[in-house]
Amino acid sequence: MSELFDEEKSPRKTGRFAGLRSSFLTGIVVIAPIGLTIWLVWTVIGWIDGVVLPFVPDRWQPDLALVRYLEEKTGQDLSVNLRGVGVVIFLIFTTLVGWIAKGFLGRSFLRWAEGLVNRTPVVRSIYNGAKQIAETVFAQNDTSFDKACLVEYPRKGIWAIGFISTSTKGEVAAKGNNGAPMTSVFVPTTPNPTSGFLLFFPTDDIIELDMSVEDAAKLVISAGLVYPNKDNPSEPV
Repeated sequence: MSELFDEEKSPRKTGRFAGLRSSFLTGIVVIAPIGLTIWLVWTVIGWIDGVVLPFVPDRWQPDLALVRYLEEKTGQDLSVNLRGVGVVIFLIFTTLVGWIAKGFLGRSFLRWAEGLVNRTPVVRSIYNGAKQIAETVFAQNDTSFDKACLVEYPRKGIWAIGFISTSTKGEVAAKGNNGAPMTSVFVPTTPNPTSGFLLFFPTDDIIELDMSVEDAAKLVISAGLVYPNKDNPSEPV
């Protein structure tokens, strides 16, 4: 009898549990991106403050100046944490360095310093690697991943989404495809589009897509579940 009683009540429990579970998962979907974004921004700002502020003299730090002012007014020992001051100082300092580096004296100094670094065995490898990463990430050009495309990969008849990088140049272009035009394509993996494969395709074999790079990335990340639609992005085609 107890087993029969449990079987009769189980559908109702399952239904209630499924509703609660659905609501919980919906809440996670709403809260997680917001919370993660706030936490990440807050953490990065705190980390930059911790790195930059020790290099700033105490009398020039805004939070310490504010503490001194409030202590004089109130006569009490106070503590103030102006999070983000280091970020502002870092932005101003970086912009100033970039402005100086664009000038004649700045370029001359950089060439001299890079020549000195290139003659130092271990430091040379670290510097050149970091420089290549920075130039790749912060390159100010309009040719990086400006179009999504379809390519036949890993074999004929199977199609994959890729991001057009640039026209293939150098030795790869000269020796590949009998010298015919080639295009460098980054084919991302699912669900992590930051990893993938750099492939060189004959330009004629690439089919450019009308969807944006962002929509193509969503399609890859979602494993085909979020399909872009020009008329209504929230609805599948």
